[in-house]
Amino acid sequence: MKKNMLTRDKLWLKEPEDHDFPAAQDYLELLFEPDQAKKMVEKLKKATTITKKSKDILRASKLALLPETNIHVKENLKKVEKNKKLSPILLVRGQNELIIADGYHRLCCSYYLTEDLEVPCRLV
Repeated sequence: MKKNMLTRDKLWLKEPEDHDFPAAQDYLELLFEPDQAKKMVEKLKKATTITKKSKDILRASKLALLPETNIHVKENLKKVEKNKKLSPILLVRGQNELIIADGYHRLCCSYYLTEDLEVPCRLV
């Protein structure tokens, strides 16, 4: 898909996939007690999907942009080339930074496609 033909609706699913939530919980349990992580994921499940720019999510998370050569970023770029949509990103507000609970590789993929495109996400 050519970059100038990208739209949010062509690139992203409207809602997260079911398997995204257990992945988010696994990650959050590294940062929080399991009960707390579970509560965050329950909130993510109920949250409304909103949109934010990939460059802003990346800046707020304080994470480095993964290289295009990263295997998971490459897999997501190939998905987009095959017109398969990406799942929205799951985000949690941390003390001083944004936590990407699930979707870091999808976010980096999106950034390489166009850093200004709105990314669907759930934010709690």
